[in-house]
Amino acid sequence: MKIDTFPILPKTKKPIVIIGAGGIVKDAHLPAYKRAGFEVKALYDLEVEKAERLAGDYGIGTVCQSLDALIELAKTNDCVYDVALPASAIIPVIDQIPDGSGVLIQKPMGNDLGQAAIILDLCRKKQLVAGVNFQLRHAPYIKAAKKIIDDGVIGELHDIDVRMNVYTPWHLWDFLYELPRVEIQYHSIHYIDMIRYFFGNPESVLAKTTKHPNAKALSSARSSIIMDYGDLIRANINTNHGHNFGPKHQESYFKFEGTEGAIKVRVGVYLDYPKGLPDKFEFISLNVSDDWQQIDLEGTWFPDAFIGPMSGLMCKMEDPAFEFINSVEDAIHTMEVVEKCYRSGEHEI
Repeated sequence: MKIDTFPILPKTKKPIVIIGAGGIVKDAHLPAYKRAGFEVKALYDLEVEKAERLAGDYGIGTVCQSLDALIELAKTNDCVYDVALPASAIIPVIDQIPDGSGVLIQKPMGNDLGQAAIILDLCRKKQLVAGVNFQLRHAPYIKAAKKIIDDGVIGELHDIDVRMNVYTPWHLWDFLYELPRVEIQYHSIHYIDMIRYFFGNPESVLAKTTKHPNAKALSSARSSIIMDYGDLIRANINTNHGHNFGPKHQESYFKFEGTEGAIKVRVGVYLDYPKGLPDKFEFISLNVSDDWQQIDLEGTWFPDAFIGPMSGLMCKMEDPAFEFINSVEDAIHTMEVVEKCYRSGEHEI
């Protein structure tokens, strides 16, 4: 079986201006946009020298000295905005972007649900075509799983299990040590959004996020989350980022079970991080065979999945009827579930 997981591209590729020049732009946004054939017209970052180095590495012609200069350039060249900033910096930037623009916002959608609601309200008032970069939905193995499930190959989907027992070197992201919310807000949020993509919004959640003895400076490094979809559907997320005992017993997988089969995805990026291991996609369908089959997919989560949200934004701008699965109108519900997870852990619900 061969499955094409490359995203739908717009008929007209608009140029992109990027606000922010951090590691996620360097390692994911720019490589993805290069593969998709998107033009990055300009970069802006408060640290101008960092933006200039990144622009030099990727052949980007313009580094703006101010946000106002970037906005003026974007107006002149009919650009879309990639806002790749820390969550706390999103609201004032969105407020300055011209009405009617196309904007892709780096996840999370603010530091909490209150900020997410402000962002949503701003996008509505300014009539922005806006999305949030929950890019896991576009990872090749998630797109392949969605197609297999939608085609009925494994019957009716009733179980999603996410397991991450890995070692994450949190020191690579200094800003996380200052935040009151880390593991769910910046990591498990991907899995919450992915499960919503398959099952919709849960009836409720039960969650607990905890520190790790070897990373006490972080607000949290482990989480257990149950998303409640009633009596016939199970959706669980279990993460432990402190398994620093070599790769032998590390685990990093998604499992989807249906009434007639199952899918198992090895998410290689987190195994022996930052080296990583190859992804692996396997499925079984009792309607076809008693044996598990492996499918080789082109691309992976980082950086290939980052094509999808930006491409979807451009497609939505040229066709308002296009189903943009990363819209702010949908993303707010992921933020609602995240908020319920934290409230659950504090015994508020």
